[in-house]
Amino acid sequence: MFDSGSRCGGIPNRASVAHVKVVVQVKLLPDAAQAVAVGATLRVVNDWANWVSGVAFEHGVPREYELRKHTYAELKAAGLGAQAAQHTIKKVRDAYTALAASIRAGNLGKPGSKRRSKAESRPIAFRPQAAHPFDDRCLSWQYDARTVSIWTTAGRLKNVRFACSAGALKTLREYRSGESDLIERDGVFYLVAVCEVPEAPVNESPSGFIGVDLGIVNIATTSTGYRAAGRGLNRYRRRQTELRRKLQAKGTKSAKRRLKQRARKEARHAANVNHIISKKIVTTAERTGRGIALEDLTGIRDRVRLRKDQRTPLHTWGFHQLGAFIAYKARRVGVPLVYVDPAHTSGQCSQCGYTDRRNRVDQATFACRACGVILHADDNASHNIDRKGEAVWTAGRESRVPATT
Repeated sequence: MFDSGSRCGGIPNRASVAHVKVVVQVKLLPDAAQAVAVGATLRVVNDWANWVSGVAFEHGVPREYELRKHTYAELKAAGLGAQAAQHTIKKVRDAYTALAASIRAGNLGKPGSKRRSKAESRPIAFRPQAAHPFDDRCLSWQYDARTVSIWTTAGRLKNVRFACSAGALKTLREYRSGESDLIERDGVFYLVAVCEVPEAPVNESPSGFIGVDLGIVNIATTSTGYRAAGRGLNRYRRRQTELRRKLQAKGTKSAKRRLKQRARKEARHAANVNHIISKKIVTTAERTGRGIALEDLTGIRDRVRLRKDQRTPLHTWGFHQLGAFIAYKARRVGVPLVYVDPAHTSGQCSQCGYTDRRNRVDQATFACRACGVILHADDNASHNIDRKGEAVWTAGRESRVPATT
């Protein structure tokens, strides 16, 4: 489960957001006949999504209402239900909206670049197993029986079993809201449901802040003394890199299939590690009545210049995911969260405040040239971050006090 919400600015909005969006994934366990029908449905709706995408591209990607006028009757005549047709059109339009946003953000390169030109020169294509949305008219849940009833091109299927943890089932039962996506991975079907979990009231008077320094050698170091070493995860990633190299050298279809499986396995492993770390940090903050301060690392991959051998560790560093996990877990339990400027957190002495790049002797050692204190470099940075966090929080609280007349 993870959060799909976002933050804005240095201080989270403590008034306007009332819910945390959490995504829960369950595994479908259809029998042989049901599996055939569900698989065929995904292939059919994605085939028609490709057709709608071609129409949209031909007409300059019109708005959803205009696109519906060009495609809805054809989809209905092909046997798609009214809701399935509507969702297919909306899925295509949303994909083009996401592409346009990605182009505006520069994620596909500058105008005229090979990658951007390729994306702009042809319709968006959908894989046969790509996710397809189902609303409550097409999909109903029976939580006690752990089954679903789902629309397919072969008719309505009832009593399709699903499996999930007790915690996920409780979240689904209490907070599921809106559409659920059906996807297929390696012949296994999953339903991905959005749940809107109410936020706990934010602790407006934290007793302090826990500074969290994110890194590669140590994934996370906090000002409370907790250090999540990255040795194990980095060893795991090096092994995966070597396996990928060998599989890529083969170039066979089975090798490419294994590459995809390995990539997903590595992503799941890294996400699990980040979940464990974030839970420990948030639990500590909740228990001690403190807030959490994180560095704002937006754009760090573009700002930092590294040697070639250092680039892979940086670009596989899941700091954004870890930060997102900490953020949504904090919001669920009411722990204050702030983002601070990362400037000088590594070069400034947390004891006397003296700042000098030479204070950072090596990756692990900080030795202040003014007061002589020697600390672990990540511990020193985490203390600087918690101090900045308190300053940011205090400034935010003062800004909400009405001016006197």
